[in-house]
Amino acid sequence: MPFVVFLTSLIVLGISVQIGGLCSKSRPVKEEEREDLGLVTSSSLTLLALIIGFSFSMAVGRYDQRKNYEEEEANAIGTEYVRTDLLPAADAATVRQLLIQYLDQRVLFYTTRDLNHLNQINGETAALQNKMWAIAQAAANKQPTPVSALAVAGMNDVLNRQGYTQAAWLNRIPTGAWCLMAAIAICCSLLIGYGARQRGILLYTILPILVSIAFFLIADIDSPRRGVIRVSPQNLISLAQSLHSQ
Repeated sequence: MPFVVFLTSLIVLGISVQIGGLCSKSRPVKEEEREDLGLVTSSSLTLLALIIGFSFSMAVGRYDQRKNYEEEEANAIGTEYVRTDLLPAADAATVRQLLIQYLDQRVLFYTTRDLNHLNQINGETAALQNKMWAIAQAAANKQPTPVSALAVAGMNDVLNRQGYTQAAWLNRIPTGAWCLMAAIAICCSLLIGYGARQRGILLYTILPILVSIAFFLIADIDSPRRGVIRVSPQNLISLAQSLHSQ
């Protein structure tokens, strides 16, 4: 996805500059119009920079949110693993094993890029959640005490954190924002090509390249599974190693 955005924007913006240059040949810019054209071009480039900056800020905010939820999810699983001692011995042993399996699935959720594998992981995760909740609920019904309620609350936190993570990974920059950025970038490219006094290759390529790199960076940070910059489940992996060693 990010590389597709880069190549597409580079080609489209490069063609837009060329079209602007062809328009200036058919209808050259008059000297009395050049100052106004420069003002419009500068204003358009400023607007493009602002939109790119806002979109980059949105992407970084979502990236930080995904990192925070990964840390919170690891803390919730680790806390519930300890709280299983509050359940009956047989139920505690079963829940511990299920939590370890669940933790392995959560690590795979962060590391896989295969969508088919992801569907399988989500299915396994849901099945493990149902099993763990059923055991915790049954134990709490047998012994409705504040101690067992603490274990149930911890299990509820584990399930909630997974839901928050899922929502954060689906929260992306809106398509409308991408369309707005693309439209403004195309207009700026047309204006650059139309107002250029000389048709050098550097002038015709510098804006498309810079804007394409900016688009690539935004798309890469905003793509949690397909980008180069991704959230590494360091906390979950560290917790999994600790639990497996026990």
